[in-house]
Amino acid sequence: MHGLPIIHVRTGPVVGLDSWIKRAFDLVVASIVLVFAAPVMLVCAALVKMSSPGPVFYGQERMGLDGHIFKMLKFRSMPTNVEAKSGAVWAKSGENRATPFGQFMRKYSLDELPQFLNVLRGDMSLVGPRPERPVFIEQFKHKIPRYNLRHKMKAGITGLAQVEGWRVDTDLEKPVVRDLHYIENCSLWLDCKIV
Repeated sequence: MHGLPIIHVRTGPVVGLDSWIKRAFDLVVASIVLVFAAPVMLVCAALVKMSSPGPVFYGQERMGLDGHIFKMLKFRSMPTNVEAKSGAVWAKSGENRATPFGQFMRKYSLDELPQFLNVLRGDMSLVGPRPERPVFIEQFKHKIPRYNLRHKMKAGITGLAQVEGWRVDTDLEKPVVRDLHYIENCSLWLDCKIV
């Protein structure tokens, strides 16, 4: 600017005491949910195992805070090796790759319950931008302005975009705009409202 080099440095929005409070909130709520959801999770695990061969859990690579890659846990809702030939496939509404019990779990988001374990491990938060697969991030970061700013906050099980009804399978930009709004305005009170 006017002959002077400028470096714009962005830090994450949750630092210091706020980060400790958010982490404590995550640990307390995730622990409570896991205790109460344990019977449902045991039934889901048993039915996944009985309904199709393969593991109970499915760990999928996702990108979180500062580009950190982690395995996001889900109950397996599709047959094993479903993407072995096709590679990563963007989920579309109306697709039918899931097992019958997998469809039931997806309908009620029961396949997402193991993500509370990701919260306890510190990979995710209760509230934040939903994590995406690295292969799709490579596409989105060139199409959607400021997309990579979503990685300045820990990924969440839910977020502002989800509770407002915006889904990436219908519109790519609106959820990102809401995620960025959350990042710029995050607070414990907003997390409580979203949860």
